[in-house]
Amino acid sequence: MTEDPAADLGPDRTLLLVDDDELFVKRLAKAMEKRGFLPETAQSVAEGRAKAIARPPAYAVVDLRLEDGNGLEVIEALHEKRPSCRVVVLTGYGAIATAVAAVKIGAIDYLSKPADADDVTSALLARSGSLPEPSENPMSADRVRWEHIQRVYEMCDRNVSETARRLSMHRRTLQRILAKRSPK
Repeated sequence: MTEDPAADLGPDRTLLLVDDDELFVKRLAKAMEKRGFLPETAQSVAEGRAKAIARPPAYAVVDLRLEDGNGLEVIEALHEKRPSCRVVVLTGYGAIATAVAAVKIGAIDYLSKPADADDVTSALLARSGSLPEPSENPMSADRVRWEHIQRVYEMCDRNVSETARRLSMHRRTLQRILAKRSPK
């Protein structure tokens, strides 16, 4: 970023970072501190909820899939305590359906991992109603297919048999697809 992001932060610069990747969350905290935020970290749903309830921040970055549960629980706790909290969701699995669910309960944006501090800062400070920059790397056809499968899988409450039925796909084929990493 060329301009000083701290100018847009306002008086409350508190930031809660919730991610179970310890190395990533520490690096992001340092980078966000350099950008004027006052970061606090959590590495689980339980820890994130506790910190959100005890000291509701002005900003938050929450990973969706945490070892002890779903980051949506942290987002709900944040918005119960501080409805104005600007939350950005991180997802390493490309599960757009879950990211959309996060936006519906109050997140302002979602980013796919790996996201750098500039992307996170831009998302947190984006003005309401402003359109994001078009992606320099649009999704491949394989990635779009994978995203659709993930969306249907989430809609079926992660039930493989029901998802396979809705997609007119053999259950074992679907299991193999779900076991693989997302395509680029």
